[in-house]
Amino acid sequence: RFMKQMEYLRHGAQQNRIYIFDGPHGCGKSTFLNNLLKKFEKYANTQEGRRYEIVWRLNIKKLQDKDKSLSHSAFEKFIHYVENKEDASFKPDANEELFAHTDADYIEVPCISHDNPFLAIPKDQRRIVLDELIKNDEFKWRLFTEKEYEWVFKEDVCTICSSIYHSLLERLGNPSEVFKMLYARPYYFNRRLGNGISVFNPGDHPLKQNILSNQMLQKRINSLFQDSNVINYLYSRFAKINNGIYALMDIKSHNVDRMVELHNIISEGLHKVEDIEERVDSLIFALMNPEDKRNIRDFPSFEDRIQYIDIPYVLDVKTEVKIYNNIFGRHIEGSFLPMVLDNFARIIICTRIGKKSLALAEWIKDPAKYKNFCDDKLMLLKMELFSGSVPKWLEEDDVKSLDNKMFKKIIAESQIYGKEGLSGRDAIKIFDQFYSKYAKEDRLINMPDLCTFFNKLDNQPKRLIPQGFLESLLRMYDYCILQEVKESLYYYNDEQIGKDIKNYISAVTNELDSIVKCIFTKEEIHVTEEFLESIENRLLSENMDKKRRQEIRNDVLKEYTTRTLSHEMMIENKNITQTRLFESLYDRYVHNLKKKVLEPFIENENFRNAIKDFDTEKFKTHDKRIKKDVKFLLDNLSTKFGYTSQGANEACIYVIDNDLANKFK
Repeated sequence: RFMKQMEYLRHGAQQNRIYIFDGPHGCGKSTFLNNLLKKFEKYANTQEGRRYEIVWRLNIKKLQDKDKSLSHSAFEKFIHYVENKEDASFKPDANEELFAHTDADYIEVPCISHDNPFLAIPKDQRRIVLDELIKNDEFKWRLFTEKEYEWVFKEDVCTICSSIYHSLLERLGNPSEVFKMLYARPYYFNRRLGNGISVFNPGDHPLKQNILSNQMLQKRINSLFQDSNVINYLYSRFAKINNGIYALMDIKSHNVDRMVELHNIISEGLHKVEDIEERVDSLIFALMNPEDKRNIRDFPSFEDRIQYIDIPYVLDVKTEVKIYNNIFGRHIEGSFLPMVLDNFARIIICTRIGKKSLALAEWIKDPAKYKNFCDDKLMLLKMELFSGSVPKWLEEDDVKSLDNKMFKKIIAESQIYGKEGLSGRDAIKIFDQFYSKYAKEDRLINMPDLCTFFNKLDNQPKRLIPQGFLESLLRMYDYCILQEVKESLYYYNDEQIGKDIKNYISAVTNELDSIVKCIFTKEEIHVTEEFLESIENRLLSENMDKKRRQEIRNDVLKEYTTRTLSHEMMIENKNITQTRLFESLYDRYVHNLKKKVLEPFIENENFRNAIKDFDTEKFKTHDKRIKKDVKFLLDNLSTKFGYTSQGANEACIYVIDNDLANKFK
């Protein structure tokens, strides 16, 4: 939302606005703005993001040659000082210090408003100068035509620089001589010094001095030009953040007055400093809590100048976890079994998300079919979509129906979320309590710990968690960890699976009881009902009736003749293993093998004991075959799913002790 507003600004929305980051307490507004300012300051001081500002180097000798009275005056004052220096009552005039360094070549006068050096060139000459300086290329065309660079030709330089330019032109008579005294230097941003970035908290008292000057520099300018009125080096504190950022942390207390002071700057881009009009062209940011809106109700003229940018509570699981890592340290992840820390974040986020969704109801007609992956209100599905990912467990028909229109509907509903529920501060406090209680050196934090903690939580935060959500989250975790263990225990002969599928495809294209040579494996096949069923039992299910088996065979035959052979193999020159039919049958085959992979180990107490004894001396006493299976399982959990050795051990014990294989049979 913020970047979209900045894009509008870049492409011509030049009307001054104040950008207010609006959101509930504890949503991270201050963190967001501080991070934004930190990144802005860092980028603005790099070579890539650097900007330049005017600095005048007024050549004393050249300007004195135009008016000898200065050097005579200096000499006379010097003689006067020598004659009276031994007189104790004599006090030299402060102006005499100006001439203490008469060998200086120039006076340096920086532009206090940080204006770009090109703005010192008169408007009617800028296009001509730039045309001569820049070669004809794409950038030059953009510079002369795009709204983004309109300021180069339309904006005025600050009043101080304008006065200096005209005074120099009057003395030197030639613009080229004036430009010889015009230099550029990097514009360095420094929030701590208020240079380019100025941030005010509500408790910061109003500044005692709003109009600033540099008396020494002013006297040197006056002496050089022999006129105390021609150049007034006066400016306000707003000049220091011209072309920078001015930020108010919450609109309350003293910041309400500062907001009022911004009215003229926001509406006209101008600020009056005595008789001088000072141009202020800055990005103005403010933070606002819901109750702060009443502080600006008395200023209706502000309304059309305010651009609200909503900052809701975090709705993305990965971002929520990053917040915990940032506050408590990245080491906390090592205290959790995989998925458990993410599930803590999901519980927090579920309090911030609406429980009903018309868009999801329109999209997913039967939520119950996803009970192993999601809650009945599909809040876990919403979280996945808010993270920008479409879950792999969705059925193909539902994935197809999630078109751009439907996705936009779901995301549009999210705009109303994140204004209620557990705040960021609440979440950090709850996490601190949870982590302090369950983090142990000898074991990892698991899902039962998480569920126990939230079931015993104080009533107020506990009431915000939808009924049944914890049970659904636990079921999803149990199903996922079971699949990980199955995937890790599963060992398959890829070559044998491929051979079975090729023989099956070849068999269904021939009559029953025929003896044929497979065109893919070159093996001789006796096409019988038993042969087909033996492969179908691995492809699909042992309990399939004859009608369903015949439908599958017909589907395979149709796909093979209409697409696989005629198009993919003959036109696209694909190998049979690269075709859609082969890949589909291969996935089914592997999936069904994995479903049954745990069955031999479920009731085997020796297998459980071997897992517990892994990495100890007792492990050596177990059967050779069991040791091999356990090592294979634990190594795969580590390499495929990121478990530590301890975590893999605890995860396997959890699966066996909670009989998850039978729970999802």
